[in-house]
Amino acid sequence: MRNPLGLSALLFGCLIYIWPVPACSETQAHILLQDSPLAGFRYHQGRAVWNEMKVGDELALVREPDNPYDAKAIRVDWRGQKLGYVPRRENADIARIMDNGTRLVARISRLLDSRDPWQRVRFEILAPLEPDSPGK
Repeated sequence: MRNPLGLSALLFGCLIYIWPVPACSETQAHILLQDSPLAGFRYHQGRAVWNEMKVGDELALVREPDNPYDAKAIRVDWRGQKLGYVPRRENADIARIMDNGTRLVARISRLLDSRDPWQRVRFEILAPLEPDSPGK
């Protein structure tokens, strides 16, 4: 039987961390799926909000299946501001998981004042250890 979350490849092929992440006033354990650089930082609002961002800040992941450049695109927002995207070479599994209805959590893991835009922001993507059940 096929794993409906598409997590099996990530769970067995990657190093797994269990991490408590505050969610709606309770702490729920999460699995670290990936830690990535932010793609496209220099093309979006990142520069305008750079001084306000902090390590640990929550990020929103937004699927863009109609994106003309990448059908697996996942936009990364900070407080309603578009910062960039999950890198194309790293977005296929995350897109599949999101498309299957799993709510993922993302947060800034590193900020570095570098000339190289690929080094400026790193972020983590986490999945709940126990998927949301209907009615929650």
